[in-house]
Amino acid sequence: MTDNLVTRGQLERELSQKVQAFYRSHLGHQPSKVTCQLFSGKVAIIIEDSITSAEQILLDKGKEDLAQKVRSNLDNAIQPELKQLIEEIVKVEVIDILSDATLETGRTGMILILNKDPEILSPEKTSKLKKINE
Repeated sequence: MTDNLVTRGQLERELSQKVQAFYRSHLGHQPSKVTCQLFSGKVAIIIEDSITSAEQILLDKGKEDLAQKVRSNLDNAIQPELKQLIEEIVKVEVIDILSDATLETGRTGMILILNKDPEILSPEKTSKLKKINE
């Protein structure tokens, strides 16, 4: 049963890598860093340098309102596929997504509400497995 389980850290790293790849493949944009953290039925995601070149051009031309609309529409367009990706990785249903981007800092933050905690190896089981393998 524990053979298929991963640690919290492994799951968070996989989420970070897959979300970064998702942004690259779907928006043609490579965020500089994606950080994911699991906690009590939730996943928090911070995406650094999440602003696309099109949004940056709009910002540079003083079109902040239009850049914000583009960001909002992009978020709405990618959320269903991003939700599906997260569900496949954590093997738990995502029941809500809260998302916002700050164009001034280039960061996007998301909180995904899960219907239950994902199954992961507990620290106690991890240390027991290490002792068995030694």
